[in-house]
Amino acid sequence: MVFSSHLFLFYFLPTVLLLYYVVPRRAKHLFLCVLSYGFYGWANPAFVILLLFSTVVDYICGLVIARHTPFDGRYDTEPLEPGTSRTRAQKVAVTVSIISNLSLLGFFKYFNFATENYDAIVNALGMPGLELDLAFRVTLPLGISFYTFQSMSYTIDVYRGHARALRNFIDFACYVSMFPQLVAGPIIRFSEISEQLRQRTHTVTKFARGAAFICVGLAKKILIANPCGKVADVAFDAGAIGTFDAWFGVIAYAFQIYFDFSAYSDMAIGLGLMLGFVFPKNFDSPYHARSITEFWRRWHISLSSWLRDYLYIPLGGNKRGSLRTGVNLALVMLLGGLWHGASWNFVIWGGIHGLLLGIERVQGKDSLYRRLPDVVRVAITFFIVLITWVFFRAADLPDALAYLGAMFGLAATPDTAPLLGGLLYQPYYVMTFLVAIVITWGAPQTWDWTKSLPWWKVAVAVALFMLSVLVLATQAYNPFIYFIF
Repeated sequence: MVFSSHLFLFYFLPTVLLLYYVVPRRAKHLFLCVLSYGFYGWANPAFVILLLFSTVVDYICGLVIARHTPFDGRYDTEPLEPGTSRTRAQKVAVTVSIISNLSLLGFFKYFNFATENYDAIVNALGMPGLELDLAFRVTLPLGISFYTFQSMSYTIDVYRGHARALRNFIDFACYVSMFPQLVAGPIIRFSEISEQLRQRTHTVTKFARGAAFICVGLAKKILIANPCGKVADVAFDAGAIGTFDAWFGVIAYAFQIYFDFSAYSDMAIGLGLMLGFVFPKNFDSPYHARSITEFWRRWHISLSSWLRDYLYIPLGGNKRGSLRTGVNLALVMLLGGLWHGASWNFVIWGGIHGLLLGIERVQGKDSLYRRLPDVVRVAITFFIVLITWVFFRAADLPDALAYLGAMFGLAATPDTAPLLGGLLYQPYYVMTFLVAIVITWGAPQTWDWTKSLPWWKVAVAVALFMLSVLVLATQAYNPFIYFIF
């Protein structure tokens, strides 16, 4: 079930909100947990078992780390003192949590990738007899990259003394499975929401702002991301494409992925507000960035901050000299690229970003890039991001290289170019493209726009919702791009 569907908007969501505000306070988390498991298991109920397994393991590990049991009569534990030594049992517990989550993620996300590459290597070495040649393939559970990171952050935060462990299993299961951010983020760390699980307010102001978030997010998805995605699909699936068409296609994809990701985040934040939760901002106008470093402070903030706090800093961060800092950044981004998908394209995408982050960190303020006018820096950064998006979008490495060749005029213009242009430059797509440009660089963020809601903003939000629903009813193209995550 996806947010941008009639089933969710007109059946699931109204039912959830009505019953949520009717059930007693003590039963709200149980209700949310049950509904969230139903939401997650809608496509494949078997995947609920994996979600439950990860939840149970981390719940038990959290109690072991806190040196308590769920039966001693208290709601939660006292946080551990940061910096003090941990017992062997505590160290084993956090290790079990990390290994179990990464093993779950590794098997389901990378098993097929690993076996395919193993078979390719032994074939290249002239040893076809060593091929695994497995007939079965592992199906990727929806959102597993998000909820494993989220659940794992709980035990790490408890171990570090940044949060108190929960004795109430239902509350913890509600945190892990909460449907607004379960399948596509933002990645909510336990320390960010632990107090809200214990106590939060439900106000008309929160509810209204949440509804505005949903209206704007739905419009970004249906009215901008989907048409831009259609253009990107035509361009990347063309096989042979002219230079101008190739640039048009990759810019359309840049708009698709931004408006799609930020739309889902907007709707997740809005749903959280309607349920009384305040989730952190996940996008901060990333295409306004003046460097790759700034881009990652603005793009998918919950992921970049997760990688910083749970991987980059434990590796040493920037405390061991410029060279080691650059290596740490490159390694983190390589793993971040692999987190996005089991493909060498994602590894290359992450590697390019990691390399550029390392170069910017080593050069510091002496970089010529930093001395250029802001508008030039924004243009250069966007240009670099476009190049890397080719690897993110292309089906495989040969396709990515062929597309880059077309972008830079290294491929012959195909005879089908006029026909392809007729598909790409339809008035509806061109108009959407221009609207995307205006909103990307000229409009306020949803986070800021919804801070106050005078009557005219309410009217705009309602109009956007109605228009989005009308278009959704006629729109056959409504992809859910998070299946690979």
